[in-house]
This record gives sequence, C-alpha cells and structure tokens, in this order.
Amino acid sequence: MKGIKLEKSDQRHALTGQYTAPKDILQSTTGNCEAYDELAANQMQRSLYNKQSEYQKRRFGRTLDGKTDGIQQEEQDLKRRKTEKDEDEEETPDSYMMPRTSQHVITELSENVITDVPGVPNLQFFKPSDKQHFELLFDERSAEDMTEEERKRKQVLKWVLRIKNGLPTSRKIAFKALTRKAPSFGAPLLLDSILPILLDKSIEDQEHQLMLKLIDRILFQLQDVVKPYTHKLLVVLCPMLVDAVPLTRATGRDIIATLSKAVGLPTMIYSMRPDLDHEDEYVRNTTARAMAVVSKTFGANQLLPFLRLVCRSKKSWKARHTGIKVVQQLAILLGIGILPHLSDLIECIETGFQDEHPPVRIIAAQTVSSLAQSCQPYGIERFNPVLEPLWRGIKYNRGRELAAFLKALGFLIPLMDSEYASYYTEEVMKIIKRELTSPNDEMKKTVLFVIQKCAAANGVTPQYLRQELAPDFFKQFWVRRIALDRQLNSIVTYTTVVLADKVGASFTLEKLLYPLKDESEPFRTMGAYAVSRVVKAMGMNDVDDRLEARLLDALLIAFQDQTNGDRVIYTSIGNVAKSLGTRMKPYIGPVSSVILEHLKHRKPLVRTHAANLCTLLIPVFKTCGEVALINKFSIILFESLGEVYPEVLAAIIFAMDKAAQQIKLTELQPPPNQILPTLTPILRNNHPLVQESTVRLVGRIAKRGPEYVSPKEWMRICSELLEMLKSPVKSIRRAANTTFGYIAKAIGPQDVLVTLLNNLKVQERQLRVCTSVAIGIVAKTCGPYVVIPALMNEYRTPDTNVQNGILKALVFMLEYIGPMSKDYVYPLVPLLQDALTDRDLVHRQTAATCIKNLAVNCSGAGVEDAFIHFINLLIPNVFETSPHVISRILEGLDGLRVALGPGVFMNYAWGGLFHPAKNVRTAYWKLFDAAYVAQPDSLVPYYPVNDVEELGLVL
Repeated sequence: MKGIKLEKSDQRHALTGQYTAPKDILQSTTGNCEAYDELAANQMQRSLYNKQSEYQKRRFGRTLDGKTDGIQQEEQDLKRRKTEKDEDEEETPDSYMMPRTSQHVITELSENVITDVPGVPNLQFFKPSDKQHFELLFDERSAEDMTEEERKRKQVLKWVLRIKNGLPTSRKIAFKALTRKAPSFGAPLLLDSILPILLDKSIEDQEHQLMLKLIDRILFQLQDVVKPYTHKLLVVLCPMLVDAVPLTRATGRDIIATLSKAVGLPTMIYSMRPDLDHEDEYVRNTTARAMAVVSKTFGANQLLPFLRLVCRSKKSWKARHTGIKVVQQLAILLGIGILPHLSDLIECIETGFQDEHPPVRIIAAQTVSSLAQSCQPYGIERFNPVLEPLWRGIKYNRGRELAAFLKALGFLIPLMDSEYASYYTEEVMKIIKRELTSPNDEMKKTVLFVIQKCAAANGVTPQYLRQELAPDFFKQFWVRRIALDRQLNSIVTYTTVVLADKVGASFTLEKLLYPLKDESEPFRTMGAYAVSRVVKAMGMNDVDDRLEARLLDALLIAFQDQTNGDRVIYTSIGNVAKSLGTRMKPYIGPVSSVILEHLKHRKPLVRTHAANLCTLLIPVFKTCGEVALINKFSIILFESLGEVYPEVLAAIIFAMDKAAQQIKLTELQPPPNQILPTLTPILRNNHPLVQESTVRLVGRIAKRGPEYVSPKEWMRICSELLEMLKSPVKSIRRAANTTFGYIAKAIGPQDVLVTLLNNLKVQERQLRVCTSVAIGIVAKTCGPYVVIPALMNEYRTPDTNVQNGILKALVFMLEYIGPMSKDYVYPLVPLLQDALTDRDLVHRQTAATCIKNLAVNCSGAGVEDAFIHFINLLIPNVFETSPHVISRILEGLDGLRVALGPGVFMNYAWGGLFHPAKNVRTAYWKLFDAAYVAQPDSLVPYYPVNDVEELGLVL
C-alpha cells in the first residue's frame, strides 16, 4: 500500500447502485469525535442567558464601557472559520485510521476542570467560566512578591468567590467581611471584580441575585466614591428593569435608587445622557426606565426641566422618544402621585403629537394613556392640550398610530363628565365600528379595550349600546376564529361581561345562545364561560321564561356534545340553576334525564362530568323541594360505587356527600348503615381524590348521624383512617383528623384514644405528628378531662418517640382548647417539668411550645405561681445553639412574659444584659429586645434606679 500514490480526483464515480441510503441519513449517522458533555449542557440551560428572551439577551451584548461586543464576536467567528478551513485542507491519509480524541479537547479539559481553589475553602462548585474572573487566585507567587494592589485584589476575589459559589455559612461570613471593609478597598477594586461577573453569559439566577445583593450593600458603604463607576453600574443594572421576573425588576429599582442617593442627581443625569439617543432601542428603553426611577427617588419636580429639554430636543428624534418614554414610566411608578406634576408633564409631551416621526407620535399617545390611567378618576382638565391632537389623530391615522390614539381616548373618556363622555363616545364609536373588521390582532385588542372603557362611562346609555354597538360587536367578535386564540378569547369574554353590565343580562344571554349551539367545541366552551360569568355577575332576574328555556336547552346540548375535559360547561349549568332557584323546577325533569343517561355512559369522562353536574344541582333540587329526586340520585350513585376509574369514583362520592349534606339522614336513601360499610374498603384506594371524597363523606355521617352505625364499624373505620394520616395531601390529612374527632364524640374517646396512642409508637415522624393533631382534636371535641389522664399515663412509657408524640399532642390540644386550659395548668406541671429537665433537645423544645400556649391562653387566670416555676426551668435554656430549639425557647419565654408581666420577667434578664461574656450578653439582649418591642410602655416603671450622688448636684 505504501508504494501506491493516492491522489484526489475532481471527477466523481458512482460505484454503487441507486438503493444506497439517502444523504441526510448518512450525515446524521456521522458522529463527532468529541464526546457530548451532558453536565456542561445542563449548566448552560440553567444559566440566566438561556432562560431569557431574545430581547432580554441583548443585555449581554454590551461591555462595561457601554459599547457592543459585536467586533469581538466577528473576530471569533473569523478565527473559527479559518480553523475549520485549515482542518478541511489537511491531507487525506493513505489508509483508514482510528479516530482519536482531539488534543485540544484534552488540553482544554485539563485546564478547565478545577476542583480546588487555593485559599478558598467550602466551595460548592467552580465553573470553567469562573476562571477568567478569578484567575488571580491561581497565582502561585507569595504575598511578599505581590504589590499591595494585587494583595488587596486577591483578598477581594476570595470573598467574592465565597459569596458566589460558597456554602451558606461561608457566604454569610464573606458578606459581612466585604461589606465592613468596603471603604478600605475602594470602589475601583471592588467594582472591577464584581461587575464583569454580572455580564457573564454563564451566570445563574442565584449567583446573579447574590452579586446584586453584594452591590447593594457596597453602595451603602461607599456612597459618592462610586461616582466614576456610575455609568458602568447602570450598564449592569438598567437591563434588570425589563426582566420578566417582577422580583428582579423591583431589586433593580431599589439598587438604582440607592445609587442615585449615593452619587446625586447631576452625576446620574451626566451618566445617562449619552444613552438617551443611543442607536440601540434596547439601550434607550432601559435608560428611560432607569431615569424614571431616578426621578421618583429625587422627586419629579427635580427632573422636570431636564425632561422638558429632552422632549423638545431638535438634535435627535430618538432623544425625544426616550424623553417621552421617561414620562410614561414615571406615571407607572408614581401612580396617583403623578397628579401634582400632571400639567408640567403634559406640557413636556404635547409637542410629540406634531412630530414628523411616527414612533414619537405613538409613544406620546401611549404616555397619555399611562397618565390617564394613573390619575383616574381625576385630572381631566389637565388633558385639554392633548385632546385636540388626539381627536385629529383618530380621524387621519391608521395602523399602530390609530391604535395608540384610540387607547389614549379610551382612558380619557371615563375621566370626563357625563355630557362630554356621551359625545366623545358617539364620535369614537364611528371609528370603532369601522375598525371592528380589522384583521390586525393588535387593533382588535385596542377596539375591545375602548369598548370596555366606553361601556363603563357614565354618559353612555344602554339604549345606545344595544342599538349601535352590540350587534356589530357580537357579529365580528363572537366567531370561531376568536375562540381558538386564547388571549383574544379571554378579552372578548371580559368585554361581553362589561357590556352585559350596561345593556342587561337578558340581551346578552340571548346573543350567546348561538355560540352554545355551534358545531365548534372551543366556540361552545367560550360561550358557556361567558354565560357563566354574566349569570354570576348579574343574576337571572330580568330573563323571561322563554329565554330561560332556550338557554338551558342550549347548555344541555353543549353538555351532551362535549368531548374534552373542560369543566366550564357543567359549571355554567350549575351557576344558571343556582341563580334561577325555585324557577328551576320546571326544568328539573329534562336536566335529570340527561344526568341519569350520562351516568351510564361508556366513556369515563362523560360519567365524571355527569357526577360533577349532579353535585352542583343537588342544592338546587333541595331548594325546589325535590327530596325524592335527591334520594333517587343517591341510590343510583350508591349502586355506582363499583366504578373502576378513580376520577369517576371520586366524583360519585362527592355527589353522595352533597346529598348527605342537603337532606336529613333519617330521610336519606340508602340509609347510612348501608353506605358506610361500602365506603370502608374504598378508603384503601390510593387515589388522592377518592381518599378525600371518602373521608369527607365518612366525616359527614359521623357528624350528623353517628347512631346509625355500630361502634364496631366505627372502630374499623378508625383503623383505616390511620393510613390517611400518612397521605402527602394536606386536605386529606385535615379531613381525617376532623373525622377522628367526630367518631370519638360518637362512640366515646376511650377506644379511639387507644388506637391513636398506639400510633405514637411508630417510627415515621409525619404519622406521629398527624396522630398528635388527631389527639388534640379529640380533646377539643370530647373535653380535655378525658384525654389528659390518658396522655399523662402514656408519657410514663420510656420511649423518646412516644414522649415526643405526647408532648406534640399537648401542644395541639392546648392550642385548640384555648382558655379552657386554665383548669389543667397544675396537673400538667409535673409532666412539663420532666420534659424541661430532659437531656433530649426535642423534649425541651416541645415543652417550651406547650408553655407558650398555656401562658398566652391563661394570662390573668391566677396561676402565676406555676408560670414562675416554668420560667425558673426555662431560663437556663436561653444559651441553646440549635436554631430550632432556641426559637421555641424564646417563644415560650415571650408567652411567660405576657402572663407574668415585664416587671417579674425582666428580673431574670437584668443581670445578664451587662455580663462580661459576649455569648451571655447576646442571649439576654434577645429577651430584652423582644420585651422592648412588645411592651415598651410597661417596661418604664421597672427600669433599675441607681442613686448616683453626682446626678443630684445642681450647678
């Protein structure tokens, strides 16, 4: 093979047939020799850069000096294309060679994978992108070989890295140290180390928030020292004002306000001035929002002269656009507080309506909308200078300009008097009726918004809306295409409800009959949702009998034709029936027939909807006096308890629960003694909905008719309910605990208590906590005198879990029974004394909570001697270091302070406030601080009085 010279030929010869694999499949099978790094991919997905939209990603396209990094990107692309070209031009080997890992991959991995950073312990991670920011930390030179500046920078980088990537404890220490020493390091050293990290594309949400928190703290310390870095800080902070997360926007506003107070208004204006007419719209937008924050910080009147100049700038239309946008954002920030400055701000923006550039005219109209919205319902007189330009604009403009001008008038009309509102509405409606047929979605949203505002105005009559607007509105907007657009769907529905409030429910419901009978299911669902909202808002008082029958007929048709899982349609039927009340009686027969038919349907979804509708209509049947029909449904539902689909079974049991709630158990068919044995095995079903519905029905029977079931059956149910206490669903645990109380009241607490006390011996903590709650409920239901002896006897068991469970049960019990606990303070003293002197931290923690509940509920009950005994046992625990324990100890001491008064309580604290040991002083000052916050006036008579002779001298 070595003797043969292989040469490339320009000609291509097809040596195979036409049945070979297609080219795209062959290309997809050729892999890359470099391995796919899944961890790196996940890290990139978590980065802030990848979570943001394309518009928000532009924040990473600027450097700290305010310029874009497009040149650097072009150089990198050119270098990459050159490398690829060189690789393609490599000489083809003489024979096949095994692929090997690229050498530059090995080198890059060995350089980037860093597991330990010198001098920075307790790091959670260190990303490859961190190396460019913390490269100085890997400098192996000794401290003597470094300059003073390098030593300081290295120390700053260590603390910043601990804050960014360290453990929580290490991060807290670094925060305090860096904040304390910030003035000694100076602004250049700190900000040059922190700001580049915030522009890193690989930074994650938590790291971003930590760096912002660090900047906020540093600004408080440095104050006006950061003046040279104001523009760099704004480059980092301004993009936060357009973030999708509200918390990030609020944080950005707070930090910019702090920066403004630190450097002053002239410096802020000087730093933001070059960006007002920047070429990039993103920069202008963020600058306008930042300037609005600055204006709010110093007061709008301080920035008005500058805004007036910017809005009337002849140099650049972009500066005028930005200035008007500042006014808009200021109106959003100040809200009703904009009223004192309204005339001056309108004077700033009124020239924008005559501007030759459309973006300036559009932002001027949008600013009028924001101003009118902020000062509603006041200030219409101040808008007179802009009314005429707006009026001319809606007559001559088209497209986006017309939409902005219409929206501005839509906000102004509700501010007008009735006479003017009526006139302007009639004139605006001519434009609105013309634009109802517009295919543009933005124009449609604007039209709907103006209709909402005009319909709610005082001067607009219902007759005018019925005759002039409503027919065209229902014709153009209640169509199938709107139902498929979720956003337009909700806006049209809300507009319909607003119109119904003015034109009446009868007129609106009649127009909604046609969507309910349409072939399109999304359109039917949209109509049913609108009917439900109109009926809930206005009722059915002005609806005649004919329209009632047609409406229910249309809703039943929509219900029968439903194929999706949306619950809007049967909810709408339930709302209409509830609103009709006794007028529903003539229609009960057809509705019942549809429900009975659907309960036997072969599709589980249809059966679920039928059972849910039955749940909604049973109260209406009761209102109409149809007890026999309720029993009929109850029997049919009882016969359906063998349902295999859990969603259907849960809906059936919920309906049975509603039937048991509405009629007397003596009249209920089948009787409770037949229902309950059937429900007991269903309690073992693992589906959350089935469990919740079953427990609620069992609790209903236990509350209203416990005598219908034998005590033996109740005990069986108790043993099944114990499993419900382990449920991860909170509502199921709460229902099970409540049911335990009802059962204990029905059959006596002795047997139930035995079951619950045995449950305290299990290892699972959640089960023990829920059992403790159940014991507390039993005490509230049956009386504490029944439960406390059993608890005290069980506490003698030498098992930590059992004793903790007993104490937890006492906590819940004392919280539930409230002032009733004053009769049981002295019997509980020995038990709590034993718990407070136990070596186990949890014993003392739970006993302190018991004492808190006792003290708060028994304040002024004459048992202060017991409380003094408790404080003698509790006060040595103030030196505990466990955060959970010390918080409960302090709560217990606070409760004792309330019961004994601050005078007696502070006798235990005065001696520790000025103790030589710092830890002792810290513990006692916590007690004094809590007392000073809660009872400052009561402390005054008890402050120590020191007789100092020098203080009595009169000079």
